Amino acid sequence: MSSWSQYASLNYVSFPVQTVFKSSKIIPVMIMGKVLKGTVYPWGQYLEAFLITMGVAIFSVASKTPNRETSTVVAGIFFLLSYIIFDSFTSQWQDRVYTRYGRENVDPYQMMLGVNTSAICITTLGLILTGDFPVVYEFLLVNPLAFRYNVITAITSASGQLCIFYTIKEFGPIVFTIIMTTRQIFSICISAIVFGHSISKVALMGALMVFSVLFYQIRRKYFARRAKMSKSPSAAVVASNGK
Repeated sequence: MSSWSQYASLNYVSFPVQTVFKSSKIIPVMIMGKVLKGTVYPWGQYLEAFLITMGVAIFSVASKTPNRETSTVVAGIFFLLSYIIFDSFTSQWQDRVYTRYGRENVDPYQMMLGVNTSAICITTLGLILTGDFPVVYEFLLVNPLAFRYNVITAITSASGQLCIFYTIKEFGPIVFTIIMTTRQIFSICISAIVFGHSISKVALMGALMVFSVLFYQIRRKYFARRAKMSKSPSAAVVASNGK
């Protein structure tokens, strides 16, 4: 449903609106975690998520040029909101499954089997109800090269899913969402290097904002880990003296 809502919105919203919505998934994921699992995030983490969202949105809007102009209508906003809600629910629900049944008892292959089986059922039902199943079949018969591309896409997508499920399992949905959001910057930078595209100063400012927040998060977690490790020996000494 998340992918369907995302693709359905493309014909109804303008390019900047698409970019802002795609860049703003971190905060909805945090809110969904609070709803589904009761997770409490400090306000500082919400601020960090907001700054990352703004930085990625600025970088993406300033770096890309839309292929065509599309006006934004209410239907497009509805599809984008549906995309954000479904996407936020998915990663948090997967983390809930890992937590409830034990991370050692559920591996990425089992998760991928369940997710893809459900996706196949929903997609097949949609094709049957809309009458597009024969159209797709005839198109693939006429264009066998498209079928080959679909197979390649399926293989790369399945490989990516293994990394996705492993990341959610080991590091949680927030880290996964930050990775998926900031990857836009890396892909555009790689494209600029390979194809010689230019990156504006505004886009660089957006990238600087994102990497500054990420560096601050890494630094904060590093010192928090050091403080925790330094307290452990002293706690052990106090416990032994108490005995």
